[in-house]
Amino acid sequence: MAAPLLLVQRHCRLSYLSVAGRCLSSSGLAPPRPVHTRVLLYLAQRFHDVEKFLTWTSGLKKWRLKKKNAFYGYTQVNYGDNIATAYYVLCLGGGVRYAGQSQWFRSDRRGRFTWDFMNHKDSPVEEVDASNTVIDYSGLENLVRQRGLRSLSLRGCEEVDDWFLSRLHVFQDSLEELDISHCPLITAGGLAALGNLRNLHRLDVSSLPRLQSPGLVVILLEEMLPHCHVTAAGYDHHRLALEPLEDQGEELGRG
Repeated sequence: MAAPLLLVQRHCRLSYLSVAGRCLSSSGLAPPRPVHTRVLLYLAQRFHDVEKFLTWTSGLKKWRLKKKNAFYGYTQVNYGDNIATAYYVLCLGGGVRYAGQSQWFRSDRRGRFTWDFMNHKDSPVEEVDASNTVIDYSGLENLVRQRGLRSLSLRGCEEVDDWFLSRLHVFQDSLEELDISHCPLITAGGLAALGNLRNLHRLDVSSLPRLQSPGLVVILLEEMLPHCHVTAAGYDHHRLALEPLEDQGEELGRG
């Protein structure tokens, strides 16, 4: 807390000096400075503080992300794998459904949820909806013991990348539905790892901004996963250049 307080105090001192300078200028004791000079002076006085503030907020964001995706080892030891997985997903703001149950347990907009999910200690998690959460590669450790996971939605997850997809092979015998649409970090190279998901029936790769040639990618995915229905909306499939096609094909082939 000392660093933010120091920044606030320094900002207040500079604001006081700025106001005092304007008062002196208006009283005729000092000649008024040109606008651009005053702007440059203002930025020079505050740039150092702003730079430190941005560095501090960036570090805080990384710390929060790491904390959100920490391994729930204590919960796992004391309540089991199923409760630990559900608790992790709910704390992220997502939802889970247990095998044999029709009820979903979800967090509301404020991150609150009912503790009734703890009544299903012996029921494995069958569906996970982590859409629009900050789940990342390290947080996936909380899910890997759910070998009966059938459906996983990662729609709009900004931290899901190619490394994340490469670890989904642990669900190769169970996963049937996967939604990775609107994930900004996923590339064609990461999609190649999905070839290990041999039981996949539905795959949504819509609106992935890093795919240069979505038409070719869909074709190659359908070849890798012949029993899977691939959805790829939000692209201009007619805008396919030969050179990007070859690049994407080689990238998928290396996977």
